[in-house]
Amino acid sequence: MAYSFRPYSLDQAYLLPQAPRDWLPEGHLAFFLEETVSLLDLRPIFERYQGGRGPRGYHPQMLLTLLLYGYCTGVYSSRKIAGACEMDLAFRVLSGGQFPDFRTLSDFRKEHLETFHRLFLEVLRMCREAGLVRMGHLSLDGSKYQANASKHKAMSYGRIQEVEPQLAAEVKELLRRAAEVDEAEDAEYGPEQRGDELPEELRRREGRLEKIREAKERLEERARKREQERAEARGAEPEEVAAAVAKAVPRPKEQSNFTDPGSRIMKSSHGWIQGYNAQVMVEEASGVIVAQEVTAHSGDSLRLRPMLDRLEENLARLGVPEEERRPKWFTADAGYCSEANLRMLAERQFDAYVATGRERHHPGGIAHGSRTRTPLRGAMRDKLQTTEGRAIYARRKAITEPVHGLIKQARGFRQFLLRGPDKVAGEFTLVALTHNILKLWRASLAPAG
Repeated sequence: MAYSFRPYSLDQAYLLPQAPRDWLPEGHLAFFLEETVSLLDLRPIFERYQGGRGPRGYHPQMLLTLLLYGYCTGVYSSRKIAGACEMDLAFRVLSGGQFPDFRTLSDFRKEHLETFHRLFLEVLRMCREAGLVRMGHLSLDGSKYQANASKHKAMSYGRIQEVEPQLAAEVKELLRRAAEVDEAEDAEYGPEQRGDELPEELRRREGRLEKIREAKERLEERARKREQERAEARGAEPEEVAAAVAKAVPRPKEQSNFTDPGSRIMKSSHGWIQGYNAQVMVEEASGVIVAQEVTAHSGDSLRLRPMLDRLEENLARLGVPEEERRPKWFTADAGYCSEANLRMLAERQFDAYVATGRERHHPGGIAHGSRTRTPLRGAMRDKLQTTEGRAIYARRKAITEPVHGLIKQARGFRQFLLRGPDKVAGEFTLVALTHNILKLWRASLAPAG
């Protein structure tokens, strides 16, 4: 029986070389990303490079494009990106057939974390020019992301108070014994005998004692900063703020992590984690992130004012007229509800809908409970019980929560690769930046009208 199959051979030679762009379909994300990066102002990146002798380095535009494509498609590890440049067709096309080392990619990401904040604004400007940022309904939400650290590599303030004196006494005893050994060896071998190396046991204890003392200082500084923020939030006078800071003492169970001191123990939907709290403010019609930040505050209440300030700053830098910077509606869950926050929203003339209690999945959207004694909370509760209030607040779950869901589930970003608040903030900016790029790309594929 004769078969009519197409010819198949892995060793098939081509008469003419093929263009790498022909290997990907038209409208592929790689092509859109390459074009988008070519429109960005990369002068801050180029300025960090200095001419001179030696081998030529990889082009920064290529490295940035690879990094952005990796974050768009859920490939975050520099090792995996380097491997994909050899095995993945899109990565290979974007790299131009070059194979940068994973350390080159990792160092590039670390060196340009500050630049990612500027690139975030540039992409946001592109989104606005494409009609994706209309300032209609804005919603704010926070979510916990795992830090690059284990929650078991931490110690509480109460435990530090117990261990520090005990460890200091052990180090003192070891030093005394070491001095006795030195005297005995001098008497036996002579004073010229070298013996300045510390015993291994002493080095371990001294290093641990130093880390414990550093952790104690961090916890005490954290407590002072927390009391200062709380006093300023309730409008206290400078003298009252100073007095509150002077009395600040860490809670006995408050912990500091030795691997990533900037991270905190936080409660997430999957239990307690060592992590950070990432905040995003999202525009309803497009799903574009207009403002974002990462903090070590597990609670959301204190992050409302900084996020609104960041929103104002971003829109001002984009050149949005002042009268257009205020959204039509603003929604947030109960974590942001406080008398001070509601007062601030009223002063900024926001038409805000902030839950005053726990949300439940019923048509009302907000749990019915006893009347609150604080006037602004009471007014907000009444506002949310109206037909219009219920309808507007019900949209919140379809605005910000899907963004965190897409980042964590669809793109697989649940844990930071970098350590430290500044580096983590830069890395999440990269995540938010690529989220907006994906929104821009999908909008470009949508049919006109």
